[in-house]
Amino acid sequence: MLNDRLRREAAELLRTAERERAPVPPLTELFEGIGTQDAYEIQLLGIRRRTGDGACVTGHKVGLSSPVMQAMMGVDEPDYGHLLDAMELRPDTPVRAAAYCAPRVEVEVGFVLGADLPGEGCTEADVLAATERVVPALELIDSRIADWRITIADTIADNASSAGYAVGEGRDPRELDLKAIEARLGSGGNTLAEGRSDAVLGDPATSVAWLARTVARFGVPLRKGHLILPGSCTRAVDVSAGRTYTAEFTGLGSVSLTFA
Repeated sequence: MLNDRLRREAAELLRTAERERAPVPPLTELFEGIGTQDAYEIQLLGIRRRTGDGACVTGHKVGLSSPVMQAMMGVDEPDYGHLLDAMELRPDTPVRAAAYCAPRVEVEVGFVLGADLPGEGCTEADVLAATERVVPALELIDSRIADWRITIADTIADNASSAGYAVGEGRDPRELDLKAIEARLGSGGNTLAEGRSDAVLGDPATSVAWLARTVARFGVPLRKGHLILPGSCTRAVDVSAGRTYTAEFTGLGSVSLTFA
């Protein structure tokens, strides 16, 4: 367990790494004894600084939502991070790849809330009742930790490796089988990754319910209008400048990002 001074020091290291696009060594190497609780407190320090500077929280993302990724990290549950208005990307505006340390994209079925979610005891039924629409989404992830050498504490502290997101129009969730949406990520006519929505904890709504229950322990609500990214349907793919990446979802539509 770290003291408050060390947590603030870790948060400042990550802030500087992001601002200067200069990744730092794993926090687990720099701060002996850092744990998951420390990591979430470090994440919140970073978010509070950014909201204090005028940023707005627009939602949350879930990471490590597949059994394979959990096994790799040696954990038995997902993690989460915050989405901010400054992270929103537009499909019609090229993204400068050099603005990030080591960017990758992930394919997700996003949930846009039409009502607040309950915290403790939140269920999949609550999620469906509160969801205004599900949307095709691309999450841009990045690591302020050098070479993606991350443990669970590293990625949590680093806001679950969040960097940006783009979404399409979407549909009413009651019109779809949310567990059977086929997803494809392509670029330049080539398929880079494929998957299905049930790769996310068996049902992406399960991931959103887990998130609502988990963040409630930290006094964080999931509000009407928030975007929730429940986890990737496919593996993450490194991005390159000069290429466009398109995520296509059966019955849901598509969304693209171009990197300059």
